[in-house]
Amino acid sequence: MQVSLMNVAGEKVGEIELADTIFAAPINIPLMHQALVRQLANARLGTAKTKGRSEVSGGGRKPWKQKGTGRARQGSIRAAQWRGGGIIFGPAPRSYEQKMPRKMRRAAVCSALSVKAAEDRLVVLDRLALPQPKTREMAAVVNRLAGDASALILMAEADEVIERASNNLPDIKLLRAEYVNVRDLLRYDYLIIPQNALGVIEAILG
Repeated sequence: MQVSLMNVAGEKVGEIELADTIFAAPINIPLMHQALVRQLANARLGTAKTKGRSEVSGGGRKPWKQKGTGRARQGSIRAAQWRGGGIIFGPAPRSYEQKMPRKMRRAAVCSALSVKAAEDRLVVLDRLALPQPKTREMAAVVNRLAGDASALILMAEADEVIERASNNLPDIKLLRAEYVNVRDLLRYDYLIIPQNALGVIEAILG
């Protein structure tokens, strides 16, 4: 597919051919949903923990004799019905990890990229560079390309100037192209890709 090639001034400087297998792939919404749920689940720590009656301190002695007191029988002051007692069926450390085949994960990313291209929310830059790390200048560049919408920028490699200029912009995220994922593609309105990052994406997904 052919898309316009833009510069940082927001001007069209030519056209570029994108791989149809990546940017014009079939859009599979259930697959994107599965990949998103998997990514969110894998980000969970699963460290919630409560103590059962065998783990709380105290309660080793029977509080009163079994019969003859007129009170209900009790075996420990750390049983669940007592204040300070153990928790029944409380959370324990666990893994929320979900498995998903690599081919399905890549197909989900291609589907999300195709959504951006189909909605005309994909911007390909000839080159992304700033003379100095100024937040104002970076905001102006993104505003010319995406307006007031949020934007995800995929970089071919680390760029300290661009990173420092983007740090204080809440609606802009820089991401290395090799880490492109469904969650960030769906979260941000526009996708901005410098031309040199296309090769990285095509090498991974092609």
